[in-house]
Amino acid sequence: MTHLSLLSDETRRLSFYLAMEEWAARQLCLEDDVFFLWQVQPSVIFGRNQVIENEVNLDYCREHGIQLYRRKSGGGCVYADMSNVMMSYITRSDEVVTTFARYMEMVCKMLRELGLSATSTENNDVLIGDRKVSGNAFYHIPGHSIVHGTLLFDTDMEHMLHAITPPQVKLSKHGVQSVRQRITLLKEHTDISIEDFKRFAIRHLCHQEILLTKEDVKAIEVLEQEYLNPNFIYGKENLSL
Repeated sequence: MTHLSLLSDETRRLSFYLAMEEWAARQLCLEDDVFFLWQVQPSVIFGRNQVIENEVNLDYCREHGIQLYRRKSGGGCVYADMSNVMMSYITRSDEVVTTFARYMEMVCKMLRELGLSATSTENNDVLIGDRKVSGNAFYHIPGHSIVHGTLLFDTDMEHMLHAITPPQVKLSKHGVQSVRQRITLLKEHTDISIEDFKRFAIRHLCHQEILLTKEDVKAIEVLEQEYLNPNFIYGKENLSL
């Protein structure tokens, strides 16, 4: 698999990385699969067909400076910050089941190399023991499939619980504990740092690297504008794939 990397280590908006994976699927003429990791400032990302008001506490996000983005894949609402590791996987395939199966096994095997008891579920989650550590979503463009997901290394639990809870739903102490009992964090199972983990994952999964040029980045930034369109984010219209 080929690791896709940027010239700069600067943290970009979540929309840039969504555009980066789509650009890679459309523009890179590779037989090899492509993979990259990314991190973002506090953000909420929700699925293509979700109604934002039903999934996100907009007032909480505005109050705490949490950015909002819509992705082109389905699935549920996710909170991400610099303590999460986000993953993108691009492959030449239109077939959902085998693509997901290959990706999930790849991630689980990588985590098992760290001594973790990682398994996957039919809902495309990764578990350590019986608790969720990763959720993933899928979409495809002609000839390619894109899988992306979040890996909970650490996170701001208050933001995660409140930002993706609609304001009409009140989180009781019992409710918060219930959610917390269903998820786990990588830091609870390993002493490796987040930066060392990222290096380990890339080394374990990839055998070569492509460094994007300044021209590539400019092209991605043009595509990014679709993801920044308020009509797309707030669901006023659907942009075609």
